[in-house]
Amino acid sequence: MTTFGTANAAPGEVATGRLEVGEMRDGSSIGLPVAVVNGASSGDTLYVQAVSDGDELNGVGVISRVVPKLDPEELSGTVLFVGIVNYHAFQVAEHRNPIDDRKLNRTYPGDRNGTSSERISHATFQTAREADLILDLHQGSTSRMIDETRVRCGSRHRLHRECLRLAKTFDCGYILDQKGPDGQLARAGPDEGIPTIDPELGGSVGWDETSIQRGVDGVFNVLKGYGFLEGSVDPDRQVRAKGFDQYGSPNGGLVRFEKDLRDEVEVGDTLFEVTDPFGTVKARVTADSSGVFWRTRRLPQVASGEYVCSVGTDIDSY
Repeated sequence: MTTFGTANAAPGEVATGRLEVGEMRDGSSIGLPVAVVNGASSGDTLYVQAVSDGDELNGVGVISRVVPKLDPEELSGTVLFVGIVNYHAFQVAEHRNPIDDRKLNRTYPGDRNGTSSERISHATFQTAREADLILDLHQGSTSRMIDETRVRCGSRHRLHRECLRLAKTFDCGYILDQKGPDGQLARAGPDEGIPTIDPELGGSVGWDETSIQRGVDGVFNVLKGYGFLEGSVDPDRQVRAKGFDQYGSPNGGLVRFEKDLRDEVEVGDTLFEVTDPFGTVKARVTADSSGVFWRTRRLPQVASGEYVCSVGTDIDSY
């Protein structure tokens, strides 16, 4: 029997339930939706979670499609899912937890006696740390961005190679291999000896079917590539960026992009122009480094100094 919160599944069974993480202001219990798919055959454990940022919905779109497709009779091992991690932010369609104004994916491994976000991180991490692999499904929030997989442990980490292997097996086509901020699950997992990746499934808040399907394919690639399901995975060579150049606007106005997502960028290429409301060009911003056009703001209006776009740099093929 495998238990996750109130979900209990014997070998060959699927169960759903709730993982208690605290109480609301009226004293009612808060429970995150969880699922257990317990394979008929023994094997490793995969932990998958989504919506640690409350407005990043593509991950729960992935989980909602993967769980019904998993036949525990064909599965070796166990897959554990948390469908919605940032309970409070999800309810109000916000990025940060409104109870403590924290970005939840900066609070791992959590604190059982801490703030709301820290308690949620602690509760979920107690299960994640017992797994053999971790997938933390994200998307680019309000920005437009490519589908990519992030390796956040840093190149000197003892699990770096294993995390890269997991990212390549997921096979989004693009990998950002750059050490992430403290408090990310993709940092905390490797510190516990668990290969962990952070797939960023597109961007611009919403529900993007193309990115969701890419995430579904990625999860099944991992299940096959690591022996949970029969089948083989032969991922293509992927574009890997080991750095990021971010560009802000020198002036206020309207952004007009000269590059689109996934375009190759050379030093000196025009990335975008800023115009006034009548189309007169006020500024032209060019690339400082070669790379791939990776991420942009969604809406065109900017104030001076406001973020506009990012270029993935230090590019190679992995």
